Amino acid sequence: VDFWAEWCAPCRTLGPMLENLAREGQGIFRLAKVNVDENQNLALRYAVRSIPAVKAFRNGKMIAELIGLQPESRLREFIRSIAPSQNDLIVEKANSLLDLLRAQEAEKSFRQVLEKSPENSAALLGLAKSILLQGRGAEGYAIVAKFPASREFNSAETLKPLAQALADLEQAKPFSNDLPQDAVFYNALRLIKRNNLDAAMDGLLDILREDKRYRDGLARRVIVAILELLGENNPTAKQYRNELALVLF
Repeated sequence: VDFWAEWCAPCRTLGPMLENLAREGQGIFRLAKVNVDENQNLALRYAVRSIPAVKAFRNGKMIAELIGLQPESRLREFIRSIAPSQNDLIVEKANSLLDLLRAQEAEKSFRQVLEKSPENSAALLGLAKSILLQGRGAEGYAIVAKFPASREFNSAETLKPLAQALADLEQAKPFSNDLPQDAVFYNALRLIKRNNLDAAMDGLLDILREDKRYRDGLARRVIVAILELLGENNPTAKQYRNELALVLF
């Protein structure tokens, strides 16, 4: 969370209070002081009509604000309501490990959060992803199958087909009737368990080139789940999203 405050001469008491709170926060948030007279375009952009004005930003978007001179108790309450908790910071770090495909390290961090806050859905989703990246289907499915209603629910639903397919492979559950592409599909699952995701997705794309509706869209749903594991910013994921779109459309 980042803060900036529009400044005015009669309101200098606000400055030291915010600076002290920023030091106490030890990096939880950053404070920037902005002179409204010297930054009129910025003040206009964020509709500053009176000062002092304190505005909080997260990921470049304004999430909250305070207008007018405030007592220290109100400022502390304001910061507590929006600043990330220690668990939030651990989850953020663990998600960064996931982006680097360091699944074992990420799993430890997510479990650390869940020991203290079992209801933390962000950590729960991260745990499911880190487990599936290590190829443990049944364990991953146990999480996503009973995922709580939350902001992360849709992502958990996206992971279900992959978790179910890996769990079936672990339990040696064959398909009820054979199709020509089944051998390629099972090989793709084995590649996933060995963390060779690129080769697995290549195999799944080959299936889709032959049969876009393979087993009611199973190959498509599994590759979409892999892309969910990799995340939006992964360069490999971007490449395979484009290839998937070309194959399907």
